[in-house]
Amino acid sequence: MAMTAHLTWMQEKKLQNVLGGKQFTLLYKASVHGFSSSNLFERCCNQGPILIVIYGDHVIGAYIQENCWREKLASILLFAFQETEISLCKLGSCTPVNLFADQSRSKFLHSEFHIDPLKKQVVINLKIVKQLKLCEYYNISFQECDVFRCEDLLDRRKIKGVTELRESLLSAIRTYKPYRDLVHQIRILLLGPVGAGKSSFFNSVKSVFQGHVTHQALVGSDTTGITKQYRTYSIKDGKDGKPLPFMLCDSMRLDEKERMYMDDILCILKGHISDRYQFNSMKPITPGHGNYIDFPLLKDRIHCVAIVLDANSVEQLSGEMVAEIKRIRRGMIKCGVAHVVLLTHVDSMDLIMRGDLVDLYRCVPVKLKLEAVHRKLGFALSDILVVSNYTSEWSLDPIKDVLILSALRQMLWAADDFLEDLPLEEIDIRDKYL
Repeated sequence: MAMTAHLTWMQEKKLQNVLGGKQFTLLYKASVHGFSSSNLFERCCNQGPILIVIYGDHVIGAYIQENCWREKLASILLFAFQETEISLCKLGSCTPVNLFADQSRSKFLHSEFHIDPLKKQVVINLKIVKQLKLCEYYNISFQECDVFRCEDLLDRRKIKGVTELRESLLSAIRTYKPYRDLVHQIRILLLGPVGAGKSSFFNSVKSVFQGHVTHQALVGSDTTGITKQYRTYSIKDGKDGKPLPFMLCDSMRLDEKERMYMDDILCILKGHISDRYQFNSMKPITPGHGNYIDFPLLKDRIHCVAIVLDANSVEQLSGEMVAEIKRIRRGMIKCGVAHVVLLTHVDSMDLIMRGDLVDLYRCVPVKLKLEAVHRKLGFALSDILVVSNYTSEWSLDPIKDVLILSALRQMLWAADDFLEDLPLEEIDIRDKYL
């Protein structure tokens, strides 16, 4: 018979956070296996640490921190939920069997907390009641009891799989060639508000290919932003020193008060602006400027744009910023340039743990963020990518690397779509000048 746990997603995430990143496997369910301590231990002994969850007017339970044996001392942590909040109480060490009422062992019952499966009651003394914030309940009735095996979210098998995926992605990007070899390097433009993580994403990509954390592009918390220039960065592969088949382009921040001129944006997209152009908030670039390219080639154009946003600030985007992004998006559509959204800082979202980064797109908070971007900005869900940049770390993390490389690969595929869609006359121009 298939079993389903009564824990809500929110309760499960709270417990995972409290217990240090665990995943739960349901071993015992009282309504299926019987309200009996002997049945419980028969299914749960020697299964590693276990989590006992009891459902009634309250959701309460106990975490047995060592491999569970009936008669072996173990450290016990009690918990209770108050809606979405959780309270904890250390019970100390006791033998798991003494947590359960049994007529033959009644004198050995734990005096502060014990469970009576037959009566479907939990007995708690006043001291524990207060610590668990359970008002004045001493005897709590329950209707269901689940017991879970607790394992690390990231075991060796998963880490090995992540590492193998990382190497596969590195190889795929190193050997990538743009559509029909129309250009040697794909140009990806990063646009976003201050603090969104544009420069951090560049540093993160470079770090992955260099094999160590680097900070070539300046990153800061100044509310006016760091980037005032248009910069094009070609990244070399740390493995053999050869340039990789893409360039990342950084530009002035998006700001609802100090808006980038649409003429500047279109000039960037069309390849008219060269590296190190200093943006002027008073006027856009014009032909004759030292950084203006009169006859840009296909290789000078932008092939994909990434709108970079802080995942934690999506719901707080001002109406002016939403309008600015939509205005720029209309310009990108007019130019036919591929574009995606890149959500950063997902690792700092509530209830997201390192283990969640392995399968991030299935996490409920991330799904909600993707839907929020879709509603606000109109981007297709498949065009919204998520990453965790390197910001304060000193060493690389294969899990972060996989997110960064996966996002980069999606951008390269989007750029291929742009190149494939080019009118023949634009390809002919490329052939004429090369």
